[in-house]
Order: sequence, then C-alpha cells, then structure tokens
Amino acid sequence: MGKMNGASGRQTKSERERVARTSADLLAEQVEKLREFFPEATSEDKVDFDKLKETLGEFADDRPERYSFAWAGKRDCIKLLQVPNRATPIPCPDESIDWNTTNNIFIEGENLEVLKLLYKAYYGGVKMIYIDQPYNTGKDFIYPDNFADPLDTYLRLTGQKDSEGNVITSNPETSGRFHSSWLSMMYPRLFVARQLLRDDGVIFVSIDDNEVYNLRAVMTEIFGEENFIATVIWHKMDSPKNAAQHLSEDHDYIVVYARSAQEWAPNLLARSEAMLARYTNPDNDPRGPWLLSDLAARNFYAQGRYSITTPTGESIAGPPAGSYWRVSRQRFAELEKDNRIWWGASGNNRPGIKRFLSEVRAGVVPQTYWSWKDVGSTRNAKQELSQLMQARAGEDIFVTPKPTRLLERIVKMTTSASEG
Repeated sequence: MGKMNGASGRQTKSERERVARTSADLLAEQVEKLREFFPEATSEDKVDFDKLKETLGEFADDRPERYSFAWAGKRDCIKLLQVPNRATPIPCPDESIDWNTTNNIFIEGENLEVLKLLYKAYYGGVKMIYIDQPYNTGKDFIYPDNFADPLDTYLRLTGQKDSEGNVITSNPETSGRFHSSWLSMMYPRLFVARQLLRDDGVIFVSIDDNEVYNLRAVMTEIFGEENFIATVIWHKMDSPKNAAQHLSEDHDYIVVYARSAQEWAPNLLARSEAMLARYTNPDNDPRGPWLLSDLAARNFYAQGRYSITTPTGESIAGPPAGSYWRVSRQRFAELEKDNRIWWGASGNNRPGIKRFLSEVRAGVVPQTYWSWKDVGSTRNAKQELSQLMQARAGEDIFVTPKPTRLLERIVKMTTSASEG
C-alpha cells in the first residue's frame, strides 16, 4: 500500500481527481528516452534500429556508401505515376466568362489527375509553373491518393477510423506532421510538372521552414542539382508577430528550378519610382539624368594605382587605402574628356563615374529578397480575397492566400506579351 503525505493521511477531492485513469505507456516512455539520447536514431515517432546500431558502433551494412534521398512510401508514390488517369474534363460554359473568346482556362479537380490530363496536350509546352501546395504545418495537410473512396481514406489516415471502420477519435489533427506522407504527395506532382515545362521553362514553389529542406532535396532529384536557380525569400509580414513564442517568422521561401538552367533566363524587372528618383542631373548634362558610381573598388587592379588632379588643381595621391581605381589612367583621361567624371559641385571631391539612365539596361536583374512593400504581404492577400469574395469582417475564407503582386512579379519575370 502506498504511503500518503499530509497531516491527516487523507487525500482531498482535487488530489483524487488528478489520479490517472490509465496506466503509463511504458513503451512510449522508453522511445522518448531513446529520442532524448539518440535523436539521430528516431524518425517520425519510430526507432530506426539499424541507425541505432550504427550509432553504437555496430555496422550491419558494409556496402559502399553513397548519397541518397529516401523516405517511407517512395516506391509506392513512384508506382502512382504509372497509374492511368481516370478523370475526364467536363466544360462548364455556364460558369465561365467569355467562353468563346477567352485564352485562359481554370481547371477544378484533383491536381495529380489534372496534371496527367494535361500531359499529352501540353508536354514540353509550358513556360512557367507556380505551385502553392500545403506547407505541412501539422494541421493543413492530409492528402490521400486514393480516388475510389477519398472520404474513407481520409478518416483512416487522420486516425478517425480503425481498420474495421469504427470511429475512434474526434480530434483528427493532433498526431503531428510526417515528412514521408508530404513527400509522397509532392513527388509525383513535381515529376509530371517537369514533363510539362519547355526547355526554357521554370517552376516556382512556395514553402516555409517546415519542409524547405525536403522540398530542395526532392526537386534536386527530379530536376537535377544543376538546374537549381535560387531560393527567394519573401518578406511576407508587414509587422512582427509579438505573440510569437520564440522568433517572429516573417518570411516564406519560393524555390526556383528550371527545366534547363542553360536555357532559362529571367526577364529584367522594371525600375521602381524610387530607383528612378536616384537619377538626377545636377550639371544639366545634355545626355540626361545620371547616377554617380564609385570610381574606387576593393578588387585588385594592376593599373589602378595612380595620382590624379582635380579641376581646382588639388592633387590626389591615389585611391583610398585598400582600394584601386577601377579604370586605367588612359581610360580615366578618356572619361574626363567626355565629361563622365563628376568631382562634386565644388570641383575638388573624390571623383565618381556618371552612369546615364539613357545608357543602362532597360530593367534590373531580379534579386532573391522580395519585400512585402514591393510584392505584398499576407495581410494584403487576405484583404484582397475578402474583397473579392465579399467576406464578412473576421471571416477567414482561406487563411494562406498569396498577394496578386507576388504572382505578378513571377509572371513578369518569366513570360512576355510577345509570346502570347
């Protein structure tokens, strides 16, 4: 018999109510201990015994090692690619706008089936694909690839039914996220998407920190690491999350791969009003507004050390310490003769080179950091969607929409009106 603490030796009502009604889950406790001491030997709430043996110095597999990327269910999801599609597209003229003249199409359906339908007609013909799939945050992702009875499959996958069809829980989203299920959903869809791209085509995939590393790995396997273009950082929050437990997560990623990096190049983006405002013409040069560029650079240049004389007769021994003039003495003389050297309004400042707006490229090269000020924030996106759907205040139709300016930038980077 257990010993009771307290002066009277009796339990209060609140103490009796705190007594667990079930015995401890000893196996779960042991697995949790293993996870604490050997985190590398556990995956998706299961113990990898081969990995545990390796960690303890017992190597069961002595075959040559190689880099590989695998997950539970990978073979099955590859087999899914071979399954013929069962769907048939049905036109909906009554639900459409300008049915007889439009050049656009909106397809509603299970996306893998739709991709397979598009495969034959659009193989190698798509210039750009943008995907905004579930991020796998633990509450937004259940995606059964069983089209015979999707509701029953959903209930089983979420733990709401047992193998005999009995309902066993009413809390379907508490088991956490599993990377394997997400990867098995993504792989066949990305594989077919690649087949649709032109040789100069490109794909953009939105993601957050939960799966960005797995997305990179699976896309590298499908597209090849040589066709990775960049990971764009979208600063999506226009104000910090002050209620964040650790850090305010203010960004998402957009992973970019090309069908062939040798064939694809982005379009230049138009200069913003702020960029154009930097070009001025303080000396009324007939060639128009210009932007001052530094004449000194830190890169070594053998001919970049020489003295110069300002228009006021002051001698400058050379560029600042640790830097070099970026042009030779002969080239400097040519630029000065052509009135492309600016010495400041006083005529004796350190010189710079005038870069005329009329002579620079028509646009700017896209960068990998996209501020919400330029492409919109998540708050902007929700406002746009609410206005479009005439939602009531406080009503969330879709909690993670993307702002139209974000998509507008992607479209402008990758397509042109001249191509139709």
